[in-house]
Formats: sequence, C-alpha cells, structure tokens
Amino acid sequence: MSAFTPAERDYLASQPLMRFATASATGRPDVAPVVFDLMGDDVITGGFDPKATVRYRNLQANPRATVVIDDLAALDPWTPRGIKIIGTAAIEEVDGATRFRITPEVIISWGINDTTPGIPTMERRSLKE
Repeated sequence: MSAFTPAERDYLASQPLMRFATASATGRPDVAPVVFDLMGDDVITGGFDPKATVRYRNLQANPRATVVIDDLAALDPWTPRGIKIIGTAAIEEVDGATRFRITPEVIISWGINDTTPGIPTMERRSLKE
C-alpha cells in the first residue's frame, strides 16, 4: 500500500518545487527550495552540485529531514493546500550523480484529500509503527 493517497500523488506530480529542511548535528537549521520527484514513496532531489550544499553537510551528520510542498488553491476564500513529509534522508550516488532520498515517516496533508474551500483540517499519518 502506498504511503500517499491517490489525491496526494496527483498533487505532488503537479508541483514543481518543494522546500527541503535539514539541520546540522548541533541543530542549526537550513531550508532550500528544490525540484523533486517521487520514486515509489520516497522523495528524490538532486541539483547542480549537491556536494557543495549545506544540506549535504547537514545530512552527513544528521540524517533527519522535512520537506514541504504547498500552494494556494484559491485566494478567496483563502484555501491553502500542501503536504509536509518528515523522515530520514540518505545521500546516494547514481550514475555518477549525487542525489538525496527522503523516506517518509510522517505525512501531514491539508486541502488535498478534502478539497472543501476554506481553511482545511490537517491529516496526519505515521508510517512507523
């Protein structure tokens, strides 16, 4: 069974950017906007030179990550929607390129499975037992 609902998968496929948050071993945060793709239930992202990024250094010391993909479905009424994914991140080398693989442990979504206009309720699912 997929970690994401069909509506969440469709939403993720429609979005070009996510915010990728990591923290150093001492807790110093960093966030960066990046492109992404899904591979199964994992979020994959790379970039031009991932080894030169703060997130690369952070993930070497602290493999925890959070990503957020969100937008506004409408301004009037104010209708935000999005997905927050909390999990572990791994640094991978594939065909000579460095990339990051974020494996979800918790998924929080709003305004995607229930598209009623207005302020949505948040849905939280833990994937770890």
